[in-house]
This record gives sequence, structure tokens and C-alpha cells, in this order.
Amino acid sequence: MTKAIAILVARLIFGGAFLLATSMKFTGMDATAGYIASIGLPFPLFFAWAAAVFELGLALAFFTGAFFAEAAILAIVYVFFLAFAFHGPSRWEENPMEFGFFIDHFTLIAGLLFAAVHGPGEKLALDWRLSRARRSG
Repeated sequence: MTKAIAILVARLIFGGAFLLATSMKFTGMDATAGYIASIGLPFPLFFAWAAAVFELGLALAFFTGAFFAEAAILAIVYVFFLAFAFHGPSRWEENPMEFGFFIDHFTLIAGLLFAAVHGPGEKLALDWRLSRARRSG
């Protein structure tokens, strides 16, 4: 039971982190769009809304365990993009703290990789996934 509780707590942390990011976007959509525009992406308001909806989907997957491995893999790609786009090497010279933000993304990626491989736990998770084949090993 201890393992199941630890996995559930980890899922709640992942879900909470993405839910917090989502709520910050929904309550400050113009600021989010401005931040997106600052790195030169086109259609910043569209991408701000897309990010908020995507992060909400990730939060729901982590909270419920539904499509968990798929969500973890998508989150890895997303967080990797965010690390380089918003905190990458081009920003380190103007603000050395950006390097710390950059590295923090990789600690999250490490946890997401572990989660993707080990899944949402056998207990306290919905058993939905894109592949119906059971995991082996």
C-alpha cells in the first residue's frame, strides 16, 4: 500500500503543477500571450490558449491516471520545448537565473520519464490507454 500511496502523491504533484500553470494562464491570458510573443512565436494569443487547454488535459490525465503514459510522454516533449524556448542558452547571458530555470525543466523531465515507464500504479487509477496491450516487465 505504501507504493500505491507514493505513486498517487507523485501523480497529484504532476497534476497540481500543470493545473497551477493552467490557472495562471487562464487568469493572465494576455500576459501569457505577451511572454509567448517575446520569444517570437506567431499567434501568441492562440498559443496561450492552446497551452492552457493542453496543460489542463495533462493535469486531468495525471489526476485520474487515464492515458497516463501517453500524457507523460507528451508532457516530456512539451517541457523540453519550454526549457529551450523560454529558458535556453540564448537567455543565460542576460539573466544567469535562466540557467536554473532551464535545469529545473530537466528534473521534471526525469520524473516524467520515470512515470511514463512505470505507469500510474495498479491502484487508484483509471485503466485507459491508447494501446490496449498490457505492459510486460
